Amino acid sequence: MRIDPPSHLQPAGTVLPPNEVCAQLARRLAAETEGEVLFDAASRGRYATDASIYQIMPVGVLVPKSERDVATAIDIARDLQVPVLARGGGTSQCGQTTGAALVIDNSKHLRRVLELDVAQRRVTVEPGLVLDHLNAQLKPHGLWFPVDVSTSAQATLGGMAGNNSCGSRSIAYGNMVHNVLGASAWLSDGELVDFGPVARLGARAADIALHVKQLARQHHAEIAERWPKVMRRVAGYNLDIFDNQSERPYTADGSVNLAHLLIGAEGTLAYTRSLTLQLCELPRAKVLGVVNFASFHAAMDSAQHIVKLGPTAVELVDRTMIELSLANPAFKPTVEKALIGKPAAILLVEFSGEDRAALLHRLQQLAELMGDLGLPDSVVRMPEEAAQKALWEVRKAGLNIMMSLKGDGKPVSFIEDCAVPLEHLAAYTDGLTEVFARHGTRGTWYAHASVGTLHVRPILDMRIDGAAKMRAIAEEAGELVRKYKGAFSGEHGDGLCRGEWIEWQFGPAINEAFRAIKNKLDPIGLFNPGKIIDPPKMDDGALFRFAPASAPQPYKRIPITPVLDWSAWNVQADPVTEETTPPGSGGDVTGGFAKAVEMCNNNGHCRKFDAGTMCPSYRVTRDEQHLTRGRANTLRLALSGQLGPGAFTGEAVRDAMDLCVGCKGCKRDCPTGVDMAKMKIEFLAHYKKKHGHTLADRLVARLPEYLHAASRMPWLFNLRNRLPGAAWLGERLLGLSAKRSLPEFRTDTFWTTRDPTLFTSRDMVIAAACSGRKSAVLFVDTFNGGFESENAWAAARVLKAAGYLLHTVEKFSGHHCCGRTYLANGMVGEAKARAGALIDALLPLAEAGVPIVGLEPSCLLTLRDETLAMGLGDKAKTVAAQALLFEEFIAREMREGHFKLALKPAEKPILLHGHCHQKAFGAVSPILEVLKLIPDAKPELIESSCCGMAGSFGYEASHYEVSMRMAEAALLPAVRSHPDAIVLADGTSCRHQIADGAQRQAVHVARLLDALMA
Repeated sequence: MRIDPPSHLQPAGTVLPPNEVCAQLARRLAAETEGEVLFDAASRGRYATDASIYQIMPVGVLVPKSERDVATAIDIARDLQVPVLARGGGTSQCGQTTGAALVIDNSKHLRRVLELDVAQRRVTVEPGLVLDHLNAQLKPHGLWFPVDVSTSAQATLGGMAGNNSCGSRSIAYGNMVHNVLGASAWLSDGELVDFGPVARLGARAADIALHVKQLARQHHAEIAERWPKVMRRVAGYNLDIFDNQSERPYTADGSVNLAHLLIGAEGTLAYTRSLTLQLCELPRAKVLGVVNFASFHAAMDSAQHIVKLGPTAVELVDRTMIELSLANPAFKPTVEKALIGKPAAILLVEFSGEDRAALLHRLQQLAELMGDLGLPDSVVRMPEEAAQKALWEVRKAGLNIMMSLKGDGKPVSFIEDCAVPLEHLAAYTDGLTEVFARHGTRGTWYAHASVGTLHVRPILDMRIDGAAKMRAIAEEAGELVRKYKGAFSGEHGDGLCRGEWIEWQFGPAINEAFRAIKNKLDPIGLFNPGKIIDPPKMDDGALFRFAPASAPQPYKRIPITPVLDWSAWNVQADPVTEETTPPGSGGDVTGGFAKAVEMCNNNGHCRKFDAGTMCPSYRVTRDEQHLTRGRANTLRLALSGQLGPGAFTGEAVRDAMDLCVGCKGCKRDCPTGVDMAKMKIEFLAHYKKKHGHTLADRLVARLPEYLHAASRMPWLFNLRNRLPGAAWLGERLLGLSAKRSLPEFRTDTFWTTRDPTLFTSRDMVIAAACSGRKSAVLFVDTFNGGFESENAWAAARVLKAAGYLLHTVEKFSGHHCCGRTYLANGMVGEAKARAGALIDALLPLAEAGVPIVGLEPSCLLTLRDETLAMGLGDKAKTVAAQALLFEEFIAREMREGHFKLALKPAEKPILLHGHCHQKAFGAVSPILEVLKLIPDAKPELIESSCCGMAGSFGYEASHYEVSMRMAEAALLPAVRSHPDAIVLADGTSCRHQIADGAQRQAVHVARLLDALMA
């Protein structure tokens, strides 16, 4: 039995089996495994893509809970003749993890460390374990796994083995294959086989080894002639384990390890159960030198000389990546510290080892070398670990940064991994630049100068003429690779975009040897068909995510009229000059909304668990559906009609958006700037227009409208918290969790108890600002004014004590509101009316240069974010330019020497939780700066994602459990572990979550400063 496509005209791995077979597969998986069985269109669509340009709809998805589930699924798939495709983080660049197969997602549950031998420096892991998570467990032992790929926060070790990943420091540590000691894997007949040193193989593995050895002997002459001699060669199968051709042998002693046959095989030979890895000692010290070059050619030519100094890494960052990094607020401060003037390129040169003094000497040698090469004073030295780490994070985000170019043209991956000997690197890059110019484009360049592998991507529009240019460029690039005796595939594997080049690289005889290896291990073609053996054409438009007009089903957007302004994305860009057309001119029938969604390149940076906010719902569910990438894919599929008519306002999109807490973490953390919080507002506006708002929606949204009425009889509105059974009834009627207390209404709001001595008129404040006197307007929001008026009064007293003349905007009935509660429920029209009234009230003050100081992060930052997309014109921009959070304002005034305040010591530890929107806008560091005003204060920042409350999200019964899991991930344990600390949290909902979850009162920074005033 062999699994073949129904037609010879359609490549293997691209055609779905009959519907009845798919249905039978789903039924059997549900009955015979304990895993999650996902066969709906949206789930399949979320697994149809990886970080490549390709999209192939899978048969279905299984998320196994155990290795037994995997073994059972392989047996069922074999019975039904359905291909199987193993998947980890789904971050492959070349389409390796796309296919018309049963996709098995290892990343959610199969992520354990099975065995750790510290003395022997080896570890056995399941394939779904993420590299960074492994290294976090190894760090206390002084060990790490050194194949440090740029996607280390989301790349699984199984996927790294499948690709034969390399990383920035491969010059020192080698590729994945050099660091794998053994593997346990299922063959397509279901047998579990241990792959390892040939001297200790079992019968089945020994038979495989003998077969491969005979093939190597048979093709010895061809291997010697055709096999690339560079270390960075990851194409085809590792037939040369029996006839080494690499400049770095597979093993230190020259022995053969059969596990190395599976490395780089892209899941086509076997299904990995576990991997045994060789570990290394963590370097005790590292130093970094950033070499600035006036020309790209000089950077490339210098690499061959720099490597002679023995660095652990030499990484390229080109001018395009520099400019895009400077445009990203998360990266700009870091990048600026690395630059001397406006370089055309920089090289990051790292030295690591045991002796810091010796490393500093190597840094001096680097500076001297550059002087000898005619580039004196070109090195920025970074001996400090924090500065190095920050800059490496920028480099690791290189791919996503490159993909942040607006317009339909994007840097496309298909020749980005060609590797050439270092002495030819400059000539190769010059030649490739000429190739790009001949085809009316240019390339973006970054990555591994140390080993002659540069990630170069020409900018192409795959919807128009990208496919034709792709083929022509690949052919000309291939000739350059052959001229300089390099490898066409040097790191990211073959997949769909380089599979057809395997035979070009190795010749027909070796290609047939590869086929013989495939047939020996997987004679029925069960595992990931269409990769390495019988791959499709790289430019088959039917397989593109954005299929061109010539494809059978071209990519099209469904027209919608957006409620927010997305015109900044609705542009086209010149691939050579990078100049963009005016906003709104890009031809997007969704007004730019679809183009904003399509900025997601699927690299999966949102799957990270390290510092930062993105993505809180994924961190607690580990579900692709509840991930920024998963949501973006769902939106893209719906907006392009691939989920059927009316899908954009249907339940599949609603389910994907449901756990988005609007944290805006992706706005800052996603290098391509996917702003899912704003996208959820857009979606909700359309969804609620079709399906209507619930009573709970209206109660939450219109809170600012009835707040003042409620404050006149708070006892009535607070009965829900006090009357037995009222909370239960509220959950039944409104969906608000009975496990939550609700904020207490009160009579003494800010507006009913205003102290006239603290505030003055608008005209007096404007006059004061014009005369240079210190002044500000305090924007008092619904929450700090109506529920926690102590915060507003404290802020006013602090600013008054520091010498500021204050004003606050009010209106005859009620108070001014930013519209945040309306936005959160999709009522954009009403939000615009409320925000517009607030902006009109603030405009004269903003025009006079009076700072607008706010207390609630989500409210104040609405003035800097959503109001700019509501069509409110230049007045919104004027107000936004003056809007600052309380601590941002004080920190700025401190830096300018205007703010002085005598404070007493706190006499207790200080623990700080940053609101998600503060993190998204870089507004946490100003808090720490302000807290320095407190004598002897050493505030500790809780490294947490979202608190889980997120406005009304955590109050809803349907979200309560997820909300608490978010809080328990880091925030609540940190609060409990500091029982004597003063807990600071500027967010109203954050304070409420801490009170509910840890029974501790958190306070606004303004309250603390007010309490400590001498």
